[in-house]
Amino acid sequence: MECIDVKDNAFIDRFFQKFDLLPAIVQEYGTNEVLMLAYMNRESMRKTLETGYTWFYSRSRRELWNKGATSGHLQKVVSIHGDCDDDTLLVVVRQTGAACHTGAHSCFFNEIWRDNDA
Repeated sequence: MECIDVKDNAFIDRFFQKFDLLPAIVQEYGTNEVLMLAYMNRESMRKTLETGYTWFYSRSRRELWNKGATSGHLQKVVSIHGDCDDDTLLVVVRQTGAACHTGAHSCFFNEIWRDNDA
């Protein structure tokens, strides 16, 4: 596993060459359940790497937020993966409590369609 210098701007910048915000898919370690989708900018990625807990950029509030800082439902980062184009992140976490602001474990609890023949 590569040791990352979180102060290495070149490493972090490689993910932000195309866009200022990257989608970050958050997946639960052990179950592989997709918990949520959020967005990271350079600073939230740096804070995530520095602290070992997820930090995201809120598009509506236009500010950084530490997932679970107020609720206690923290996400301890196990690993971070970049996709083949380095423009989407997969963040694998150990979830404490609910990931969704509704209190649901995952934000993806609202099934909208299912193929009954599958």
